[in-house]
Amino acid sequence: MNPPLRAVAPSFSARDFRAALGMFATGVTIVTARDTQGGPVGLTANSFNSVSLSPPLVLWSLARSAGSMPAFERGSHYAINILAADQRALAERFAGKAVDRFEGLAFREGAGGAPILDGSAAVFECFNRSRYEEGDHVIFVGEVERCRRRAGAQPLIFHGGRYFTELPL
Repeated sequence: MNPPLRAVAPSFSARDFRAALGMFATGVTIVTARDTQGGPVGLTANSFNSVSLSPPLVLWSLARSAGSMPAFERGSHYAINILAADQRALAERFAGKAVDRFEGLAFREGAGGAPILDGSAAVFECFNRSRYEEGDHVIFVGEVERCRRRAGAQPLIFHGGRYFTELPL
C-alpha cells in the first residue's frame, strides 16, 4: 500500500491548536537586527531551537506578516538574546506594538551591528545563513559566529500563555 501524498485536513480548530502548542514550555528570546536604514529592530520570540553543533546552527521563525520581516530577510546578521527571569518586562515590551522598543534601553553592537541586550542569560550572534517559507511563517537558520552565557542566570519560561521561572524538582 502506498503512503498518502499529503496530510488529511485538521480535525481541530486554530484555537485548539494554539492551546495545545501552549502546553510546551519554552524559553523566551528577543531577536534583534538592523533595518535597511541602520536602525535597531527586535521582537519577542519563543520559536527558537538548536539545529547543529558542527557547524553551530540555530533556528527561529517569524510570521510572514511581521512588520520587521524585511529587516530579517535582507540583513546579514541577527542576534538571539535568551532572556533571564528578571527580563519579563522586556519580553512584554518587545511583544507589543510599541513605537520605539529600544528607547532608553541599554545594548551594545554585536556581529553585523545586531543589538545585544544587557542582562540576557545567553546570546547567539548569527550570520543569516538560510530561510525556508512554511505555512504562514519563515524559518530562519542562523550560523552562530559568537555566543556567550551569563553563569547562574535563571531563565524566563513561557507556558500556557504565562511567564514562569525555573523551579527545581
